[in-house]
Amino acid sequence: MRAQVVLHAARGRSNARTARETGLHVDTVRRWRGRFAAQGMSGLAGRDRSGRPPSFSALQAAQLKALACQLPAETGVPLSRWSCPDLAREAVERGIAAVLSASTVRRWLKDDAIKPWQHCSWIFITDPGFRAGAARVLDLYAHTWQGEPLGHDEYVISADEKTSIQARCRCHPTLAPGQARAMRVNHTYGRGGAVAYLAAYDVHHAQVFGRTEPRTGIVPFMNLVTQVMSQEPYARAKRVFWIVDNGSSHRGKKAVDRLTAAYPNAVLVHTPVHASWLNQVEIYFSVVQRKVVSPNDFTDLAQVGDRLRVFEDRYNATAQPFQWKFTASELDDLPARLDRHTTDHRQESSAALAA
Repeated sequence: MRAQVVLHAARGRSNARTARETGLHVDTVRRWRGRFAAQGMSGLAGRDRSGRPPSFSALQAAQLKALACQLPAETGVPLSRWSCPDLAREAVERGIAAVLSASTVRRWLKDDAIKPWQHCSWIFITDPGFRAGAARVLDLYAHTWQGEPLGHDEYVISADEKTSIQARCRCHPTLAPGQARAMRVNHTYGRGGAVAYLAAYDVHHAQVFGRTEPRTGIVPFMNLVTQVMSQEPYARAKRVFWIVDNGSSHRGKKAVDRLTAAYPNAVLVHTPVHASWLNQVEIYFSVVQRKVVSPNDFTDLAQVGDRLRVFEDRYNATAQPFQWKFTASELDDLPARLDRHTTDHRQESSAALAA
């Protein structure tokens, strides 16, 4: 910006016009124009500022960040993940700095959004038919089946079971939140049993059909299918595609034949093995977990079922289809990215062991 001020001045423009075109204050323009006139290029450099000089060098900060990007076990530290105090202590022991505080470590890591105390889980794709199976599911989400667009009388249902929703009756009443106070839930509870929640989610119309059962299994799942397929528009639909994972309630060709025998217009579509994240009903279950089940405070199983049914009505009244972003065009890139991740991790581990 200082150079721009000088260039504007060389073109004969006034301070006011330069300020407008650069977005600077006119006093700022006047100051840097005057310094350049008096001192030349050296006048555009910043002056020494008062205050204590930096206590740490950029190299020390980089070394600390490099340490934070290694697993503690790979460095011989008996920890599962780093915290800022642990990093500060390790940096001092390694001689990176004579003295280092956790707050300084936190500030350095914040510059590059490094958070070694967090972790997330992931899983390798092992199903040899992953691409073909995933493509079928993703095509259905995109209103396509076997290269042909779905008709107006064809529907896509995503179904699964959420197992073991417990009824935990707290020994003391839950306290509502207040000023500067979170909701308080007593830790001690009595067990009131558990129930399975089965749900079918219409992907393109954002409608949920659910039911509670004492346990999961073939019969409970077929009860859910009957609940959906016995009502319109699914009863007279040309085809209703049911996307399910490989759970024992609906696994394999027997499940396909069982569904087709009961409802000829139903088509069972399995997600690949260990890829239930492709099933959109899992997103709805995460909503249920956050908004209905947690924190768990129910007097009995009947209250669990009533709460879930009322929530379904509330959800269906305002729900919009999920904005699904993983498309079939990204399928080829996913295995390649996992392979690169595995290769890089192995190379880094080998280099660390060699060092």
